[in-house]
Amino acid sequence: MAGASVSATERRTGTVGQTIHQAVTWQARTRPDAVALIFKDERISYAVLDAAADAYAAELQRLGVGPGQLVPVLLKRSPTLVAVLLAVLKCGAAYSALDHRWPGDRRRAVVGALGAGLLVTDRPGAETGTPVWAPPTGGLPAAARSAKVPTATVVDASAAATVFFTSGTTGAPKGVVSPHRATTRLFDGRTFADFGRGRVTVQAAPVPWDAFSLELWGMLTTGGTSVIVDGDYLFPGELRGLVESAGVDTVWLTASLFNLFVDEDLDCFAGVRQVMTGGERLSVPHVRSFVGRHPQVSLLNGYGPVESCVFATTRAVRLADCDAPHGIPIGRPAPATAVHLLDGGALVADGVPGEICVAGDGLALGYLDNPGANAEKFVTTDLDGVPTRLYRTGDVACRDADGVLHYLGRADRQIKISGYRVEPAEIEHAALRLPGVRECAVLPVPVPGADGAWDRLALFYRGDHTCPEPSSLQGELAEVLPHYLVPPTVRRVDALPRSANGKLDQAVLLDLLASPSGDRESSA
Repeated sequence: MAGASVSATERRTGTVGQTIHQAVTWQARTRPDAVALIFKDERISYAVLDAAADAYAAELQRLGVGPGQLVPVLLKRSPTLVAVLLAVLKCGAAYSALDHRWPGDRRRAVVGALGAGLLVTDRPGAETGTPVWAPPTGGLPAAARSAKVPTATVVDASAAATVFFTSGTTGAPKGVVSPHRATTRLFDGRTFADFGRGRVTVQAAPVPWDAFSLELWGMLTTGGTSVIVDGDYLFPGELRGLVESAGVDTVWLTASLFNLFVDEDLDCFAGVRQVMTGGERLSVPHVRSFVGRHPQVSLLNGYGPVESCVFATTRAVRLADCDAPHGIPIGRPAPATAVHLLDGGALVADGVPGEICVAGDGLALGYLDNPGANAEKFVTTDLDGVPTRLYRTGDVACRDADGVLHYLGRADRQIKISGYRVEPAEIEHAALRLPGVRECAVLPVPVPGADGAWDRLALFYRGDHTCPEPSSLQGELAEVLPHYLVPPTVRRVDALPRSANGKLDQAVLLDLLASPSGDRESSA
C-alpha cells in the first residue's frame, strides 16, 4: 500500500484491495479483543479467530495445501468451520464449503470435480476416496494457544477464494470459481448497507451459498460480529431470541423465508435495524405488510447470480415501490459492478427489455473445467469502443428514466425457489435415469396472489409397469439430489398433455394439482 491514499473509512474496514483473510487479519490486529463470532454461549474474539486460523493453516500447509489448490470443507456450521475456511485462504488456496445434507454421490462428484488432494471434515462417513484432515478437538481457544504460524503466501484479490456449486442443465452441478475481490468489493467503504463495527448479523444461510459470504465475510472483513446459528434453519422465534441475547441488528432472508417470517410473526423483526432479502421476486403484499409495521427498519432488495457474488444490484425498498408496474425494483448496481441491458449484443434504450449482463469486480473467474459454459456465459463485448467482460445472466429487465432496474423474468427455464437456483432439466435428467420412467416434466408451482413468485416444484411423470410410485420416486431422487432439488409434489400421469403445436401444456398439468389423484401422487 506504499504511496496509496487511504481514507478513514478504508482504514476502518481494512478491505482496501485486500484478500478476505487479509481483511480479517487487519481487524484482528487493530481490534484484537472485539467479538468476531458468537455461537451458543461462546464468544470468539478476532485475535483468537485469527490465531486459530493460523494454526490450522500451518497444519494444512504441512499436508501440502498451497496456492492454486481447491479444498473441499465438510463441517457443520460452527466457529471451527470459519477458522478452517480462513486457514485455507491463508494457504493461498480456495475453499468449497459442502453441505452435510447433500447425498453421498453428490459430495463425491463435487470433491472429484475440485481435483482435491485433501478433504477437511470431521465426519467419519465422508467416503470420497480423498485423504482427510479433521481439525483437532478443543475449539478455537486451544488452537490459538498453539502459536503455530503458517508460511507466508502471496496471493492478491484476483486469486480464487471459493467455489460455489449450482444446479446444472446437464445433470451435473457447475462449479463457479469466485475471486477474493468478488466478495470484498461489496463491503469496501461506503456501500449498500451498514456493515462494520457495532453491527451484528445472523449466519444462517447454507454454507455452500454466496449468501454465506454476505453474512460471514460482510461482518468479519469490516469489524462486525457474526452470530452463528446452531442448526440448518433460522426461525422467527430464534430471531427474537438472538436480537435480545446477542444484539442481532441485521438479518438476511431469502424472499420466501421473508414471506414466512412476515406471515408467522411480523413482530419478530422488533429491534432489527436492517433486513436484506432477495434471491427471488419479492411478494408485494408481504413487503407492504412489513414496511407498514416496521417503517424504521431498512429493507433492502438484492439481486444477483452467484457468478457475480451475492449482489449485482440492490434497492432500498420504499412503500411506493409496492405500486411499481413490474413489482419491487431490483435497483442499481452494487459497488464495483456495472449492469448492461443487451439485446442481440446491442445496448437497449431506457424502458426497453434487455438481458441483464453484469461486469465488474464481482465476476467469477469462470466455471470450473467447463469451457463450453464459459464461452456461452462469460463473453467479451465491445461496449462504446471498450472491450468488456460480461456475464450473461439470462434474466430480463428494463431500466427506467431514473436509472432504476426492474426485473421482468427469465429467458429460459431456470428458476429460484427459497433462494436456491434450480434448473428443472437437472431434476428431469435424474428422474429419467430411474427404471421405468419414460417421460417427465418439472414445473414451478406459483404462489397464489404473488405474481412471478414460486411456491414449490412439482414433478409429473409417466412410465411402464416397472416404474416406481410417487413416494418411492421421491426417495430415489433424494439419494442423488440435494434436498432443494427433490420436488415436494410428485404425480404420476398416463400421458403428458401437449398443446396443438406439440409443446408441453404446462397449464393443464398445473390444473391437475387441484384434482384428487389417489395413490398416484406424493406430497411432502
